[in-house]
Amino acid sequence: MSEFVDDLGEWGERVAIDFLKEKGYFVSNHDWRFKHLDIDIVAIDNGTKEIVFVEVKTRRNNLFGEPQSAVDYKKVKNVKRAANAYMTYHGVKRSPRFDIIAVIGTDDSNVQINHFPGAF
Repeated sequence: MSEFVDDLGEWGERVAIDFLKEKGYFVSNHDWRFKHLDIDIVAIDNGTKEIVFVEVKTRRNNLFGEPQSAVDYKKVKNVKRAANAYMTYHGVKRSPRFDIIAVIGTDDSNVQINHFPGAF
């Protein structure tokens, strides 16, 4: 990954994908879209076999609050609607889990990752 960040959100999603893979998750989709809705990451937790929809929030620092605090009611509602569309489209019958991954930093040498399984 790049030392200089052109698109902080895109970099944060790449960091989150690498983090999940290191934890044994299988990442099946990234930046999945349905109409105006999107899901940052769709993964399978190899430990629990749950389908996991991950919302990634990235900030350069936490001076204005923690990244996960940006996941408000409207965002939760939209992610759940997108997840429902994903599961319908792909014929997924199991119950989903919704996680948040908060990434703070600007490059790979200076990054803090917080994972909140079952956040909403």
